[in-house]
Formats: sequence, C-alpha cells, structure tokens
Amino acid sequence: MLETTLETVKIEERGCPGGMKLGVITLDAPKSLHALTLDMIRAIDGALVRWAGDDAIACVVLQSSTDKAFCAGGDVRSLRAAVTEQPGVVPNPQALAFFAEEYRLDHRIHTYVKPLLVWGGGIVMGGGLGLMAGASHRVVTESTRIAMPEISIGLFPDVGGSWFLGRMPGRSGLFLGLTGAPMNAADALFAGLGDYFLRQEERAMLLDALTLAPWQASAPANHQQLNRLLRGFSAPVSMLPVSEVRANFDAIAALTQAPTLPEVVAAIAAYDGDSAWLQKAAHSLAKGAPSSAALVWEMRVRTRHLSLAQVFQQELIVAVQCCAHADFSEGVRALLIDKDNAPQWQPASLAEVSETYLNEYFAAPWRQHPLADLSI
Repeated sequence: MLETTLETVKIEERGCPGGMKLGVITLDAPKSLHALTLDMIRAIDGALVRWAGDDAIACVVLQSSTDKAFCAGGDVRSLRAAVTEQPGVVPNPQALAFFAEEYRLDHRIHTYVKPLLVWGGGIVMGGGLGLMAGASHRVVTESTRIAMPEISIGLFPDVGGSWFLGRMPGRSGLFLGLTGAPMNAADALFAGLGDYFLRQEERAMLLDALTLAPWQASAPANHQQLNRLLRGFSAPVSMLPVSEVRANFDAIAALTQAPTLPEVVAAIAAYDGDSAWLQKAAHSLAKGAPSSAALVWEMRVRTRHLSLAQVFQQELIVAVQCCAHADFSEGVRALLIDKDNAPQWQPASLAEVSETYLNEYFAAPWRQHPLADLSI
C-alpha cells in the first residue's frame, strides 16, 4: 500500500510474511538534496507515530530517492526569509515551529522502540544527520559524506549534535563541531555515527530482503533480525576508505587539548602539517562565524551532564536565538543566496564575543518550553 501524503515524502507500507509489514519513508526532493521543510518533518513524524502504535509494522526504513544524498540538512533559505520578514520578533514563529518539530522528530528517532534503519548514502549534513544519528540501525556506504558545517552559516551543530558530538572518541567531536570537517563511511563507524558498511548498489536488494524476512510481533526479536540481515549484506572491511578522523586522532587531540577556546582555535589555525583534511578544516574554522565557534564550545560545557531530552530543550533555545542574531541571516546569504562566500560576521572576531553577548543565546524567550513534555 502506498500512501503519498506529500510530494517530497513518500510513505509506504510493504507486506511481509505472516501478515507483518515494513514501513518505508522516502525523502523525495532531489533538487534540494532532500533538504527538510516543516511539511516534510511533519510527514515523517506522523508516519513514525502511526507505526509505533501499529502492531503489524515490524521495522521502519528511512531513505531518500537518490544515491547522491540522503538529506543535505534543513531548508535554511526559507528560515532566513521568515526571519528577515519579521525582524526583531523573538522567537520567530516559523523558526520556532521548524526547530521544535524537527527536534521532536529527532528525539522520537532516538527513542523509537521498533527497529529503524536509516540508509545514509551520499550527502548527510545538518538536519540529515539529525535524522540518522539516533536511528537504531545506521547504514553508511562508499558514497557517504557526513558533515555538521553550521559554523559556516552562523548556527551551531544542533539536531542533537550537542549529544552525539560529545560522545565521540576523545575530543574529535569538538574538532568536528568547530571545523565542520567532512566524514566518510569509515569516519562514521569510528565516531559512532554508523553501524554497518554496505555497498550503495545493495540498497534495492536489502529492501527486497527486508520484505521477505520472518518478522515477529516482538521488537527485540526484530532488532536481532535486522542485525542478522545487515551483517549478511555488509561489505568487506577492505573496501572502507581511510578514516581521516582515526588517522589524525593524535593530531586532533594535540590541537584541542588547551583549556580555553581561543587557545584551541589558535592551535588549529596554526596547523602546518601534511594532512590536506586538517588543512581544510583549519581553513573552514578561520572563515566561520566566531559566534558559532563560541556556541560549539559553550554547548559542550553546558550539555555535558544533560539527558537527551534536556539537550534538545537547550538546543531549541539556542537555535531560535541564532535566528534572532545577525550571523545566521548573513551566513545563509553569503553561502547560499548571493554565494559570494564573504560573510561579514558580527562579532567579527572571537575576542569580540563577550560573555554578555554569548549569554543572549541561552535566554529562553518563553515561559513554557515548547519541548517541556520530552522525557528520557
């Protein structure tokens, strides 16, 4: 049965043996690399809620319609337009709706009881990683390219980034958040963002196998069933690319070992080694918004001991405040609209980011938190 609730999201239920079903959600906005809109978020979340209460749904698959990208992030162009149309309104109604519902969806994925497989082939950035990071079964392929490049548009690694970056090996999550450095499949496996490495060409065969699997009425049993299937399809380790995060792990540790953000930023900027990946990362940090770098550091401190729900609650406050500050609109303009790649950041340097200014991002602009009902 195919139920199309939105042109850009296809919701499908496929029959399996024994009367069980496979739920399949396919992002289908190839021109934007499946960037998430509020309507897409609502369609995905609606399907997950419905299937959570349907005993016939044994397993859920979240994928895109193309091999080029799973999801390149959120529709920040529309968010910028909404913010510029209502300057000074905090929180901006459209930004609040988008982020609140996106984070609610991401939290649902993290806590979903049934097995949920995300096919993370191609580009997975920002909001796409929010969809993928919390899934019970995350597939990466030879084409996987993951990044959290929010520093380039005056945002911060949200969608649970404060949760999963802090749980990466060593201080690699801090480095990736500050620089937006890209990760491949091997990096994802090393950093804990991926579980299985499959060839991109195996996707259709895997879906066929999922519809033929002997699913049961038990979620734990179905988790094990999916594990067995994915192990059977896994590509040889010899096919994995070199993990840049792993290869440069000691260098990352040295570059980020200082106790203050200015010292860490200075160390990364001064990198003069042979790694092209580290060189590019240093360049991205140097061009990024100083306010974003400060937020990466501050969120790492403030969320260290928070629960998953508390992390999303904190991120929502910071996200809507980012939309109220100049760097977000300027970053999106420079990177995605005018494409001059010459943002005029305010503040222009890390030294100008005062404690008073930074605290503005953590001021809740409401009496009742929109995500107050989240638990776990």
